[in-house]
Amino acid sequence: MKQDSDRDFDELLSYIERELDFESGFYNDAYLDRRINARMRRTDTDDYAAYQRLLETDDDEHAELLDSLSINVTGFFRNPAAWESLRGVLRDLTAEKRSVSIWSAPCADGREPYSLAMLAIDDDEIDERRIEILGTDINRDILRVARKGAYETSQTTDIEEELEPLSSIDPYVERQGDVFTVTDRVSDLVTFERHDLIRGREKSGYDLVCCRNLLIYIDADYKVPIFETITGSLDEDGYLMIGMTETLPSEFRDRYDSVEKKHRIYRRA
Repeated sequence: MKQDSDRDFDELLSYIERELDFESGFYNDAYLDRRINARMRRTDTDDYAAYQRLLETDDDEHAELLDSLSINVTGFFRNPAAWESLRGVLRDLTAEKRSVSIWSAPCADGREPYSLAMLAIDDDEIDERRIEILGTDINRDILRVARKGAYETSQTTDIEEELEPLSSIDPYVERQGDVFTVTDRVSDLVTFERHDLIRGREKSGYDLVCCRNLLIYIDADYKVPIFETITGSLDEDGYLMIGMTETLPSEFRDRYDSVEKKHRIYRRA
């Protein structure tokens, strides 16, 4: 029975790669299984074969599944203690450099790059005029959300609570009921573009790259290409911040010095 289930799961992944143009091989099976099963529960399908049959006849479910598979779990100032450590990095960078380039990848719905902008504006020791922030993601739909910069409080998301690390939220968001929209002062520091962190070209000249909570979903074989892209995109002595439960691949540990070990902030050696 399990063997049949494993075969059906593999066949479903092959279908998703072929028909939905989604590279499932980049992600670990446990992550894919959780996301697919969530869609199966929503559509009342009992097994992988039945779900594949649904996909073959329902284009709307294609879109729903792709959205589910995209890694878009985020929040303003996620892990607030880590942001306090990042505050010192931004202070040092704007004191040392006339222009500071920051890359948030993947940026999901934009709340991480907007948090970076808010932190810079909120701290008197950070010169916001020197900062420019790029947010990238592979998901075009989520980038449209990011560019709008409007977020709604719901039963599972309390936007006002997420913004508590700020001294006041008034300069950074405009509130209408349960919808919080970032102000022009914040959005002016941030641009967005589509980029594939695994297969896309590396960038150059970045002083800080934030790549948080992606690696925990990625198959081990693809972590090295990601770090090749990130490392090649960093300026000399540039900073890297990863998620608090993530680690540098062994191949890169001699290429970075630890700045804040607890909060996973490193500097290119």
